[in-house]
Amino acid sequence: MKQLILAEKPSVARDLSKTLGATQKHKNYFEGDKVVVTWALGHLLGLQMPEDLNKKWGKWQMETLPMLPKKIGIKPLPKTQGQLKTISSLAKRKDIKEAVIATDAGREGELVARWILQYIRFNKPVKRLWISSQTNKAVKEGFASLKPAKEYDDLYYSALARAKADWLVGLNVTRALTVKYDDNLSAGRVQTPTLAQVDQQAQKINRFKPQQYYTISLDVAGQKADRQQKDKYQLKDLPAAQEIVKELERHSGKVVDISQKDKSQQAPLPYDLTELQREANQVYGYSAKKTLSLVQSLYEIHKIVSYPRTDSKYLSTDLKSTMKERLQAITNLVPEAKQYLANGSHVVLQKVFNDKKVTDHHALIPTEQKPRYEKLSQDEHRIYTMIVKRFAGLFAQPYQIKQEKITVQFGQDTFVFTQEKVVEAGWKTDKVQESKQRDWQIGEKITPKFKVSAKQTTPPAPLNEGSLLAKMEKYGLGTPATRAEIIEKLVKTELMERTGKSLQVTPKGKQLLHLVNPALITPELTAKWEKQLEQIAHGKYNSQNFISEIEKETGQLVAEIKNSQQKYQDHSLTSKKCPKCGSLLKEKNTRNGKILVCTAPDCDYHRRAEAKVTNHRCPQCHRKMLLIEGKNGTYFRCKYDGTTEKPTGKSKKNKKMTKHEEKRLLKKVNQDDEPVESPLAAALKKAMQEK
Repeated sequence: MKQLILAEKPSVARDLSKTLGATQKHKNYFEGDKVVVTWALGHLLGLQMPEDLNKKWGKWQMETLPMLPKKIGIKPLPKTQGQLKTISSLAKRKDIKEAVIATDAGREGELVARWILQYIRFNKPVKRLWISSQTNKAVKEGFASLKPAKEYDDLYYSALARAKADWLVGLNVTRALTVKYDDNLSAGRVQTPTLAQVDQQAQKINRFKPQQYYTISLDVAGQKADRQQKDKYQLKDLPAAQEIVKELERHSGKVVDISQKDKSQQAPLPYDLTELQREANQVYGYSAKKTLSLVQSLYEIHKIVSYPRTDSKYLSTDLKSTMKERLQAITNLVPEAKQYLANGSHVVLQKVFNDKKVTDHHALIPTEQKPRYEKLSQDEHRIYTMIVKRFAGLFAQPYQIKQEKITVQFGQDTFVFTQEKVVEAGWKTDKVQESKQRDWQIGEKITPKFKVSAKQTTPPAPLNEGSLLAKMEKYGLGTPATRAEIIEKLVKTELMERTGKSLQVTPKGKQLLHLVNPALITPELTAKWEKQLEQIAHGKYNSQNFISEIEKETGQLVAEIKNSQQKYQDHSLTSKKCPKCGSLLKEKNTRNGKILVCTAPDCDYHRRAEAKVTNHRCPQCHRKMLLIEGKNGTYFRCKYDGTTEKPTGKSKKNKKMTKHEEKRLLKKVNQDDEPVESPLAAALKKAMQEK
């Protein structure tokens, strides 16, 4: 008898099959003496759509809202039905005694597997593989300690409740807004308050009014200190500051106090996913989605880091015995690791071991598998280095300094100088910068050397992905696994856009925030829902009660939109008319730039809104030319000197053949009187038949 093992992705299934000895490779699964390993492709099923549940819901109209079905079933996703059939046929084999859920060990991974097993009506025992790394050792240990899937039922109920809540709030509010204002307006229980955070920061910036103020500093042998005052902004005009300086210069300065203090700073805890995304954005400008993709690759493909979608910065106590192996794996990247090994792999930062603060997964740390650096991309190497250096800090001594504060007095005014001396660099080996040292003495006379500096208050900085992630974490918006996806969705739906390193709400997004119920904008409601989902996952809250509350809130949100008197203006609408039907054209962002699409529902006209920069060079200035699509057809134009050119035969040759051109060529070939069909005609005919 054999186990049917269900992984989340083909790459994971392939690696599991190697570890478990499933050497027989088939199209959609691997097989061995004791196991059959197959895979999902992420989600193979999803919740039924409104039109699947009620024919009246097929049409978007206000009269059918809110949609509150008694039951929402699941249905196969169109592009993955083949894999679902494979899993179903494997599950029905007589030699399959039980199934093992080996999808990602988290809320969403649990839902992926449970929906599949539910849909194929699997009625044999089910066990759960729960591991935090994909190394051979971790996989073998995980299979040696499989648990009944029933122990993870609460996690499934939490994932199911989350999916239903997003269905209820997202589909109802989005439909209500879209129908009411005749534009595609997407809203949701997490994405809308997230968008509001970006807008609120922008409002703070707009309300900000810069104020000029003056500071008075004292210079002693190159060291500077500002005049001590309760409010550093209190000097508003230059004459007042200059008058104070005149008064100070009447006195001789004197060192009245020298105090010393030893300071110690422990290494930071290892990363959770959100902090890693924040720092990668700050240091390298990576988006949250890119960082998640990179660390997922380090986990799944290279197997050199632990499970990435974690919200914990702590380690469970059972990991103490693995520290030596993990250190051995990183000696080439962190030279200090050899010294830590010589010291018995002793963890200095003992507070990192805390079972109570480890949720589903421990912090992000390297595995015991040595990296093959030649196989890592530059981006992967950067993320791995960040994770490794945080981990190595656990074994390092604290950063210790001796801080000296020197108080200099001029009349009634004081200036405090600070200088620091590093006693122990500890974990900050490559970050230490000592301040300039001077030998100060009590009672020492100080020559008056003052400077008045004009300064301005600075506005708050706009949010970037790093600072937005911090706010999402603070207010409990989403989870480490979903935050990157939420940001990408807001950009994709044109509610938010990236401007350099910053994020900005679009005019469409600003209007959306005025149109929806204020309860959906503030993070409190969504944070409460996320907390309840977490309680469901730990068996401390009933999922049915949660859904009942979501349904009630959905009804209120839809009613608010129905009764709203707010006006909406579609900023993407242009004054240009469609050449086919005369309707106005609308601007739309795509991967390949902006395009203009016809607003008439039954018209498919579209064209580029802006010229495309090509690699075709201008014959005059040799700069890249624009590809223009106009009334006179397609042509190249140089924006620097105005030179125009029609695409040459070479350009057309490299251009991909359209379906219409394929049909025309095929027809021409078939009409040819040659007795023997040419290879080209045969190939084209076969391609057309397959289509």
